[in-house]
Amino acid sequence: METAEQEPADNPYVSDPEAEFAPVEELDAETAREQVAQLREAIRYHDYRYYVAAEPVIGDRTYDALFDRLQQLETEFELDTDGSPTQRVGADPLDELDTVEHVAVMRSLDQSGEAEEVREFDDRVRSDLGVDAVEYFCEPKFDGLSVEIVYEEGRYERAATRGDGERGDDVTEQVRTIPAVPERLRGDYPEELTVRGEVLMPRTAFQEHNRERVEAGKEPFANPRNAAAGTLRQLDPSVVAERPLTVYFFSVLDSTTEFERTSEIYERFPQWGLRVAERVERVDSIEDAIVYRDRLLEQRDNLDYEIDGTVISVNDRAACEQLGATARAPRWAFAYKFPARSGETTVRDIVVQVGRTGRLTPVALLDPVDVGGVTVSRASLHNPEEIARLGVDVGDEVRVKRAGDVIPDVSEVVDGDDGHFEFPETCPACGTEVSRDGPLAFCPAGLGCPAQREQAIQHYATRDALDIEGLGEQRVEQLIEAGLVGEPADLYELTVEELTDLEGWGEQSAENLLAEIEATREPPLAAFLTAIGVPEVGQTTARTLAAEFETFEGIRTASAEQLQAVPDVGPKVAEAIRTFFETEETAAAIDRLLEHVDPQEDDTDRGNSLEGKTFVFTGSLEEMTRSEAQDLIESHGGNATSSVSGNTDYLVVGENPGQTKQDDAAAEDVPTLSETEFQELLADRGIEA
Repeated sequence: METAEQEPADNPYVSDPEAEFAPVEELDAETAREQVAQLREAIRYHDYRYYVAAEPVIGDRTYDALFDRLQQLETEFELDTDGSPTQRVGADPLDELDTVEHVAVMRSLDQSGEAEEVREFDDRVRSDLGVDAVEYFCEPKFDGLSVEIVYEEGRYERAATRGDGERGDDVTEQVRTIPAVPERLRGDYPEELTVRGEVLMPRTAFQEHNRERVEAGKEPFANPRNAAAGTLRQLDPSVVAERPLTVYFFSVLDSTTEFERTSEIYERFPQWGLRVAERVERVDSIEDAIVYRDRLLEQRDNLDYEIDGTVISVNDRAACEQLGATARAPRWAFAYKFPARSGETTVRDIVVQVGRTGRLTPVALLDPVDVGGVTVSRASLHNPEEIARLGVDVGDEVRVKRAGDVIPDVSEVVDGDDGHFEFPETCPACGTEVSRDGPLAFCPAGLGCPAQREQAIQHYATRDALDIEGLGEQRVEQLIEAGLVGEPADLYELTVEELTDLEGWGEQSAENLLAEIEATREPPLAAFLTAIGVPEVGQTTARTLAAEFETFEGIRTASAEQLQAVPDVGPKVAEAIRTFFETEETAAAIDRLLEHVDPQEDDTDRGNSLEGKTFVFTGSLEEMTRSEAQDLIESHGGNATSSVSGNTDYLVVGENPGQTKQDDAAAEDVPTLSETEFQELLADRGIEA
């Protein structure tokens, strides 16, 4: 068998992944089967380079082209897809999740946040083993969803949630869609292997996914763990495939290969294609294990995944067998937890905000409280059903939790009377009767609602839309209150005289704003779609629609069936788009806007001035979003990857960067660029950012 370090021999899609494909109609069945085998092998190899080795050798667009070609050939020649990477797109929806028995018991861990209890654990271990010192293995304790994954003869067979430890939900098809889970193991793998892993959603992916959900008018997830758990229990595997889950493997539940030490697992797993955490350590004493935990606590906010502590395990596997386990937990491991990111405070008021899409979101206004080093004075209550579930009302004492950089939320009522806040039956901004869609509440008035109208104008001007600098929230409020603007079309009829009559405006600032507005009269089609706030359409879907239909009128008049033929557009999204364009008030507002604006077909063929160059980004950029920067690089022939390796040419460092990528860049001697230096590099190559 091939080793983990080898490239697949004589595979053109590894040695030259951007080679042109021959038209499908020119292939015979035998040639197609041969190409499919090569594509599957190459995709597995590139998955390993990306998810396990963290040294990708191709960009996302090249990878997508290989994947799309494989799908096309499998469909055209009706080839068996068993074990193919294309199974990650999701199988048919399930009626329910079956319950399956685990190969081995998946126990919990004894745990504490107190150092003295960790030392007591060490005392028991040394006493039971009759030794003076023990070597421990320390690793991060992921805050995700634990799963059992079974491989037989190197092939992925099934997966199950932890459940009660002895049996769990069968999530075989859901886990199959996660790219970090190999369909086939690499190297000299065991005949039978059952491993334990943690399914999670990385922080950066979680934030981006939540932003897309909000843009689409959907309820955002409360935190990465809830996002991962809710996703994995979806009955439709194709939904799971669309969400950015990953897996870190950390334990062997059963294997035909013997391990002498726990640390060997972390050496062998990557050789088999299984991803493991990097921040692990062997230590000679429990005091060193405590130092490890404290160090990881300091690094916690720089990690791209949520952890809630560390796991300290006896490294010697024979000693682990000797120590044994209770019914609940092993005697050879202990979880040293981090302090909880939560605090208790009083709800002083509950206000209902009206979003751009009309969604009504209740927010608790709180007495300020410190949560994980951040002063919190407001927290989301999400929706009417969440208010009822919590039983929360004004005056209640509540516990507030904060995960990463997401908005804090109320996790429970600590002390309060019976009953809960009565959600309004009419919109607080316009008085229109509220409508319900599942747990969510909406104001159906659209642009007839002043709150939605104001946010529609603000959204039109945001960086992710048409990027009208100088038109922030306060300026929009001022223009509306002055009666100068009631909808986006009115922006194009503003005059210098009207603006300079307002408080705080000079002739120069007025002219600057009008110049910014004037520059948006011929926007890219995808940006225009984002700007007008089509429901369920974020930036990615907008780009897909623009590429498919080419003109705004083509999208506006497309039938639901035509829309559903577009990748990433399902029945719900298609219906939302059709309803948006068919609503009388919206249609009239768009007609007025089109008197001033002429959306342009996007031109994504911009040359190859960055060919062969690989970029990685960390932190946020001022002039564009990171996704826009990555698209810009790839549209000019470069590669944009998510992790630093020896193949990386530049690390671009924005605001609030992560330390890990900077450390990796230093270790690999990769040049770093500020955003200004990045812009200068683009300009030197004739690229307009």
